[in-house]
Amino acid sequence: MKKVGLLTRLIIGLALGIIIGYISKEFLQFDFFVRLLATFNGIFGGFLGYVIPLIIIGFVAPGIAELGKGAGRLLGITTLLAYVSTIIAGTFAFLVGTGVLPKIVSAVGGHASNPEEALVAGFFQVDMPPIMGVMTALITAFLFGLGMAAIKNKSLYQVTKDFQEIIEKVIQNVIIPLLPIHIAGIFANMTYAGEVARIMKIFGSVFAIVILCHVVIIVLQYTIAGTATGRNPFTALKNMIPAYLTAIGTQSSAATIPVTLRSAKKNGISDGVADFAIPLCATIHLSGSTITLTMCAMAVMMMSGASTSFGLLFPFILMLGVTMVAAPGVPGGAVMAALGLLQSMLGFTEAQLGLMIALYLTQDSFGTACNVTGDGAIALLADKFAKGSAPVAGTSTVGGEV
Repeated sequence: MKKVGLLTRLIIGLALGIIIGYISKEFLQFDFFVRLLATFNGIFGGFLGYVIPLIIIGFVAPGIAELGKGAGRLLGITTLLAYVSTIIAGTFAFLVGTGVLPKIVSAVGGHASNPEEALVAGFFQVDMPPIMGVMTALITAFLFGLGMAAIKNKSLYQVTKDFQEIIEKVIQNVIIPLLPIHIAGIFANMTYAGEVARIMKIFGSVFAIVILCHVVIIVLQYTIAGTATGRNPFTALKNMIPAYLTAIGTQSSAATIPVTLRSAKKNGISDGVADFAIPLCATIHLSGSTITLTMCAMAVMMMSGASTSFGLLFPFILMLGVTMVAAPGVPGGAVMAALGLLQSMLGFTEAQLGLMIALYLTQDSFGTACNVTGDGAIALLADKFAKGSAPVAGTSTVGGEV
């Protein structure tokens, strides 16, 4: 029997949540089932808050250390190109969101003064304070990552890799399986509070805008790469279509690497550079995911009436570009890696984090496809700058968006 995919389970959870909330409000006229789900959400949200610093340390530290292990000009060039591409994508998403999202939010009834006040509370709460704050975890992860790269000692690196494996199993075996119930609880509560119709309208509009932004940024990436390398950008983009379609199906940059490599080599990229740059970019280049995270974050903030100024969002985008290096290799890995930044830099509550996860995962396949297609443009530029230099031996990838 074929296993039901995460997206399908999330959609089922979302639909069941709306049904439970509607029946509880319109027919049963009592909130027992909604409060039951709200109790689960409180416990799950507390656990998620506890795990966020561990996710940051478990993935960012070894991710930075592994990047530092590679030597040579090609590694630096490819990493810089990937980071700049990610920041451009996030900034582009911010500019589009600033121009379009306020009109969408206003068209569906504006924002509530404090929508969380209308939500039903759980029967009880379980406090799960994290062992450290998010910013402390980020600083610790950078310190350990850079330190491990500097001392070139494998002992601590192996410990962090083992810790990373533990956290990845927590995500795969606990967080991901329980997400549909969490989403059901969020939408049951919002339906009971009368907020769900407005939110669903915004969801649909944000989804369409995100996909259009993906297309625009891919065309921009290949226009720049084609101009710099003297290749026809549209021919190069056409050659990458198999990788794009494969990524939509697999929802995994890593699983798409063989197809991405074959497509990239059709564009005349040397075997050595392609064999190095494509697997590396599958880990560190997540322009599509950054577009989605930026746009969805802005939508969630606007729904609650929060400020979305450039001064607030641009530092978030800069940090997001670094954090994406450590996106866990599981479905929705990018949003998992970004939860700490959403909480610490943008002040997201547990309910907003849940909405963010739901928004992101509904289009995760398209974000991954954008990431993968953009990898080919980065490889084109790396091939131009490398001038035929050999790839860095022994460099492997960690994490990566799936």
